[in-house]
Formats: sequence, C-alpha cells, structure tokens
Amino acid sequence: MAVHKLFYIEDLSPLYEDVQTAKLFPDSKFFVDCIPNSSAEHILAAYRLQKTLPGFDLRGFVATWFRFPEASTAGYSSEGKTPASHAHALWDFLTREPDTDTATGTLIPLPYPYIVPGGRFREIYYWDSYFTMLGLQVDHKTQLIQHMVDNFAWLIDELGFIPNGNRTYYLGRSQPPFFSLMVTILAQEKGRDVLATYRTQLEKEYAFWMDGAEGLSQEHPAHRRVVRLEDGSILNRHWDDNDTPRPEAFSEDLHIASLSGRDPATVYRHIRAGAESGWDYTCRWFKDGSNLHTVETTDIIPVDLNCLLLFLEIALCTIYELNDPHAMEAMLKKVMLRNRAIEKYCWSGDKGFYFDYHFHDRHHTGVYSLAGVYPLFFNIASPEQVKKVASVVTEQFLQPGGLLSTLTETGQQWDAPNGWAPLQWIAYKGFQKNGETALADMIRDRWMHTNEAVFNASGKMMEKYNVTNQDTNAGGGEYPNQDGFGWTNGVYLKMKSEKTQG
Repeated sequence: MAVHKLFYIEDLSPLYEDVQTAKLFPDSKFFVDCIPNSSAEHILAAYRLQKTLPGFDLRGFVATWFRFPEASTAGYSSEGKTPASHAHALWDFLTREPDTDTATGTLIPLPYPYIVPGGRFREIYYWDSYFTMLGLQVDHKTQLIQHMVDNFAWLIDELGFIPNGNRTYYLGRSQPPFFSLMVTILAQEKGRDVLATYRTQLEKEYAFWMDGAEGLSQEHPAHRRVVRLEDGSILNRHWDDNDTPRPEAFSEDLHIASLSGRDPATVYRHIRAGAESGWDYTCRWFKDGSNLHTVETTDIIPVDLNCLLLFLEIALCTIYELNDPHAMEAMLKKVMLRNRAIEKYCWSGDKGFYFDYHFHDRHHTGVYSLAGVYPLFFNIASPEQVKKVASVVTEQFLQPGGLLSTLTETGQQWDAPNGWAPLQWIAYKGFQKNGETALADMIRDRWMHTNEAVFNASGKMMEKYNVTNQDTNAGGGEYPNQDGFGWTNGVYLKMKSEKTQG
C-alpha cells in the first residue's frame, strides 16, 4: 500500500481560515477532520460564488460540502463493568480498520488495524500508542501490537518519519520517539529476532531526529531537531517544519501570537514544537513560567526526549551487535557521548533532580517536571541520583491521586494539578527498576485508585486526572478532558497485572 494523493486542509484556503476564525464549532479540530464531498477546486468555486449572496450561511455551506466526523460516543457503554472489564471491552470500540475509501479528507489511511485514543482523537497518535500497547500486551493482543508497529514502520518508509498522528496537518512534526520501545514490546512477545526485522525503520527514524547534525558548528549551533552545545556535544530539541498556525487550533494560535508581541512565525514554530513534545502545553516551554504566549520550546533541550533517543541508539547497538561490529562501535560511541551530555546538561547536583536545558541561556530551565524521572526509567541514573530524585518526587510531586506533571499551576493541561497515565508509568517503572519499590508501589496504587474512583463516579476512563482532588475533574488547555482512553486503559491494565502478579 502506497500513500494515495494526500489532501491538505490548506488546499481549502481561504474557506478554511474563514471557518476556523468564525469558530463555527466548539472544537477547532472538528472542521479539519471533516471529509470534503468534492475537490478543493470545486468547493472553493462554489464558496466564492455563494458567499456574496444575501443570507449566506457559512455553517450551512460546510454541512452541504463536507461529511462531519462521527460522534465519539457512538455505541459506547460502561454500565455494569469494572474499570478493567471496561478497558478490555474498549479495545474493539477504539480499533480502526484499514481505510480503503479514497475520500478520507486529512486522514492518512494506514495499511493495518490500529487503536485510536478516543474522544476527539479519531486517528492514531505516536507516543500514545506505546502506552496503549502495554494494555494490549496484558490482553495478549499480539497481532494488534504487530499491526500497529507495522503501521508506524510503513509511515517511516513512506514519509521518512512518524508524524504526530496520521493526519496531513501533522506532517510538520513527530512526537516523542517511542518506536524502539514498541518494537521491544513486540520482541518480548515474539522473540529478540524481531528487533533486526525493523533495523531499516529504526535507522530511518534516527536519521530523521539527527538530520543536520554533521553540519553544526559554533556559528550554526542548531538545525531542525539537533543542537550543538558549547563543548561540542550534540543533543536534541523539538521542532516543527512549519511556522504557521496549527490547522487544528487555528484561532487559538492566532490569539496566542497576538498576545506575544513577537514575530508570529516564531511563536507558531514554538507552539508547534510544543505539540511535538506531547506536553501541549506546560510551563516547561514558557519563558515566564506561566503564560503560553511566552512559549520558547525550540530553545530548550528536553531531558525526556534525549533519554528516548539514547534508548534508540542502544537498540541500534543491540541490532548491530549481531553482524555489524563497525556500525556497533560507531553507535556505541554516540551512546556514551549522549549519556555524558545528559548528565552534564540536565542533572543538577544542587537540586538533586534532572531538568531541561535552555541552550541559548546556557542553564537549566529550573522547571520541576516528571520528565526528570526518564533517566531512571532508562537506567542511566546512579544510585545516589536515584535517591535524590526519589526524595524530590516524594516531597513535591506525590499527591493523593498520583504524581503531578509539574509543580506549577498555569491553567495548561500538562501542569499541576493534572496527572497523566504515561508519566505515572515512566515514574513507577523508573523507581521500581532502581530499587525504590515502596515509592513505586505507592505511585501505582494511588494512580489506580484515582482511575477507579473516577470510573465509579462517571463510568469513564479519562485522558487525564486531577491528582490533588479526585472530586474535581482535570481541566486546562485547549479542549475538554476526553474519555476513552487508550493510554489510560493500557497503563491501568498493565499496572493491575503487575500488582496481581506481585
């Protein structure tokens, strides 16, 4: 299966901008997910003619020329179920079959079945899928894991990278690179030889993230996702190849740019890079620590991103070890250099925690976030560092309902008081792997209790949770809290399985 002719929402300009700025729908993502009933040229010709007529109704025009997305709650019921039985049953509801229809709008059809997160998220998402797979693994849905890995491999082969999701409006950016961890899950089920099967795709993903590294210098220290630091070390940042408002948040981005007082294109790039991070949005990316209009994502070296790329380098070393000693030696050197750079630029001995690094200002950002536990998850923290991180997490992040994402309340969804399933899993396993089992068990049990309490009250597994007060719904950000929900289900089932076994 090859990529068919892709449809871009920008092909509908200026109708696209007019619809989004008119805010016809409560969610800006709704229109860009609609499916046109005709060619862009035909629709625009009709629009130019009709919009000048008396009594023109823009919403009526859209309803005539587009097919609306299906309601996310169709066929959805949790009555009489436990959280676990509900999560098991949701796999079928959240599964999408390969789309053979040539009229898919902005959706990029995939060759194999896949899981969507749920709610407004009607497509596959890159980093979500790893945490979803944890639950699929518990339910022995190995074939579905295989299909999802193969979809991502197909995207890498066809596009050169894995986009944020399988929509054309996501083609400027990726998301946290969890593909190597997905392949590892599949290898756990099908044997170590699976790793070598995806060598080409893993190499292509690495090349995407490291594009331009060889050309960096003191005079030109950054290109796309690579940054050369003052000692010559190469680390990575988030980026988006576009510097325009996000189609799925068009009016919101216009508003933020207007508040910033800065060059709009620069602001849009920072906003888009924040979306690539998966943490959209958080004080991690804000210059003033509070407001989205001060966003400066591309100036920041994220500790979690670089731990993920370190794991990708290690995975490639494991593959090369079998029959390519020269490639292994070269990659092992990169592993050592990145490990050393993470330690130098992201660890604060004074504060006993890992931080993101602002490479223009040449200092830690000082923002405490759960990204700081990634080095534990990937086993690169020393025993002394583990104890210090555990102390900070226990004293500052741990709440009755689990772990805060950051310590700052900004009104953004990736900040306090919210907690998210992927971060609970990274922290839980990071401490468990490093001997902090009491803290790990506490994180697991509090998070699971939150999932269960909210489910018992609402019948829903949510995208995110308020971990300081289970009686208050999680909020913040650009859209309402969604239910479904792929990664929450996956992490809950995996935690429940480990607790039962353990």
